[in-house]
Amino acid sequence: MHAGRTLEADLDSGFEVEQVIDTFVYAGGRDLTGYEDGTENPTGDDALAAGILADARPGLAGSSFAAVQQWVHDFEVFEDIPLAERDDLIGRRQSDNEELEDAPPSAHVKRTAQEDFSPPAFLLRRSMPWADDDGEGLLFLAFGRSLDAYDALLRRMIGAEDGIVDGLFQFTRPITGGFYWCPPAIDGKLDLRAIDA
Repeated sequence: MHAGRTLEADLDSGFEVEQVIDTFVYAGGRDLTGYEDGTENPTGDDALAAGILADARPGLAGSSFAAVQQWVHDFEVFEDIPLAERDDLIGRRQSDNEELEDAPPSAHVKRTAQEDFSPPAFLLRRSMPWADDDGEGLLFLAFGRSLDAYDALLRRMIGAEDGIVDGLFQFTRPITGGFYWCPPAIDGKLDLRAIDA
């Protein structure tokens, strides 16, 4: 909360707050459904390569593109689904987070296996639960060197390629979405040369 207030104050002269979504850590980093999210995230140098545009002209090098979605879960539907079927929707066992070898093609982990795309669709992802008077769900954030990987993942999730829709849509849906450019920084200040041109 304090960091958020500081950020709002720092950006006050150039931005207007439209929406604030308070998120939190649940059960050691799980979604409110009880499943771990983002377990296939790249790490180390691979994370930097996936999330940061490195080989670009000055003003773009060091920047990132962010995609944000707020998802709302229908827990009445979710709780009526037997545990084994929930595991099939996700493609992992809730109990130990092990990927299911025999998960159906609609399983979320199969629809979004970043290495299965050509070119690979690696992103640096971070999701956190939210809950308020309007419901509860997941706030999804992904950073990429472009928005191409995110677009490829979404197209596969909705079945645009093969008609197979991601199992997640049986109990959750996005209610917002936005794309953002995160400029690089030089000496602690934003480098906005890319938009000054």
